Amino acid sequence: MQYLSSSEKKTREIAFEFAKTLNKGDVVLLNGDLGAGKTAFVKGVAEYFNLEGVTSPTYAYLNIYGNLLYHYDCYRLSSGEDALMLGLNDYFNKDNICLIEWSENIKDILPENVKIVNIEKINETKRRITL
Repeated sequence: MQYLSSSEKKTREIAFEFAKTLNKGDVVLLNGDLGAGKTAFVKGVAEYFNLEGVTSPTYAYLNIYGNLLYHYDCYRLSSGEDALMLGLNDYFNKDNICLIEWSENIKDILPENVKIVNIEKINETKRRITL
């Protein structure tokens, strides 16, 4: 499915609806350039689960919300080995949902069955979101 978003609010609304399809154990790869709206998408997923406080985990690698949503930012990792050393893979396919930004940096350790969200920045406000 493909959607057009013209605001962060609309991106969160699309994510909220997407969250209805998620189950514990799901791993979701969030693809998009810097500033595309990946963290805004996570905010929408978190809203569906009544979770607050979503921020980008760039410096922490991983933020956990309500012991359900595990929000990764792998931008500063250079390989799956880096993620293994940090124990980030310990949470894949468990009783949680993993949302991973910059997953291409750790592609060699990702589970086989993942869901993919592509967020394409069309201009400063418009995004094409493919689920």
